[in-house]
Amino acid sequence: MKARIVLPVLVMSLVAACATLPSENATLPEAAVQGLGDSGRYAILNTSYAFATPANLAQRPVDSALAIAQAEYLAVDLTSNQRWREFSPIIAQGFLQARSEWRAAAGIAQDAPPQPVIGALFVARDGMLRGDTGGAAGALSAPIFVGGGEATLRRLSSLPYLPRTAAAARGAENELTRMQMAPDE
Repeated sequence: MKARIVLPVLVMSLVAACATLPSENATLPEAAVQGLGDSGRYAILNTSYAFATPANLAQRPVDSALAIAQAEYLAVDLTSNQRWREFSPIIAQGFLQARSEWRAAAGIAQDAPPQPVIGALFVARDGMLRGDTGGAAGALSAPIFVGGGEATLRRLSSLPYLPRTAAAARGAENELTRMQMAPDE
């Protein structure tokens, strides 16, 4: 009798859990590949390096913008792209949980959709690379960037250590390495 009740409850719980996963999509611009031809792999490797220690991003707002944009991308892609199905689901959950940490540090609205965040960070990054600080600041406007462009650029120049973000990125790199080292079947 209990088995008849438990099984439907278990199935309903699993369906409800799947319904809470994000159904959003995110892409990175072509410039995100940096000659590697694989934006997902590069995002994993770069975020793992960038967030490993604050010194890697200190006074480097261009690199901070790239790393945060890639983390935003990975929070979606690791959850929704079948390419990463061999990754432990803990990795995608780690990025989703760390999102509030990097958003708070950079001054990004917690409820902002990821694609506009990614797009604005890349526009700002391109502006900074061209030496157009005003254009970069203009790309980082409210309501997505709660303090506005100038404040966001200052935050990107001095990100604190983000332990949850670093752990998620390191975990993704470990999974990528494990997946690449696995023998072909």
